[in-house]
Amino acid sequence: MRSSFFGNLDQAQVPGHFALQNAKMLRVQLNGEVLARQGSMVAFQGQMDFDYEGGGVGRLLKKMVTGEGVPLMRVRGQGLLFVADNADDIHLFYLENEAITVNGRNLLAFDPQLTWDIQRVQGAGIATGGLFNTTVQGTGWVAVTAHGAPVLLDASRAPTYADSQSAVCWSTSLRVGVNRTFKAAALIGRGSGEAVQLAFQGQGFVLVQASEGPVLPQTSG
Repeated sequence: MRSSFFGNLDQAQVPGHFALQNAKMLRVQLNGEVLARQGSMVAFQGQMDFDYEGGGVGRLLKKMVTGEGVPLMRVRGQGLLFVADNADDIHLFYLENEAITVNGRNLLAFDPQLTWDIQRVQGAGIATGGLFNTTVQGTGWVAVTAHGAPVLLDASRAPTYADSQSAVCWSTSLRVGVNRTFKAAALIGRGSGEAVQLAFQGQGFVLVQASEGPVLPQTSG
């Protein structure tokens, strides 16, 4: 796997059709197809068509049951495509017959030859929201977003925990479970009081963003 996080992302050794226009915008040199988050197109030059990508009946049913899965569009054509999501930072991974698990809300774009599916985190039932994530596999580019500068954690150094909304992506080689704790935020109306962390063990990395997601609005009783 290649990424700037690992110091091995040599553009001379990988296909150059995915590149960062800047820290918050992805540029795709399109000559065929690419899959991207619906609504992420901010500009394009050339001739392109945009279609809804359902992902098949099986993945559609998983989306309906779990609430997980990024809403995708398939872009076809030739030219330059620019995509972004809420001015979040964008980070690139190049898979070489490998797999990566991505939080659905952080998946921005990927090569169409990559396969993807929705997977349940071990130990998390359907009633536990946000613990179904998207696994992308094969050879090609994956672009993910992060709110604020992320940190890359080496899970082999120690048992590693991340807020379920803060974990951007991680190695599929890791053993992933859940850990529950009580949060004092319940006392000030920010959340329900029960926080669910993802627990990672094994050889691999976890990319964690500097955000736990939007603050829940307070409601009057």
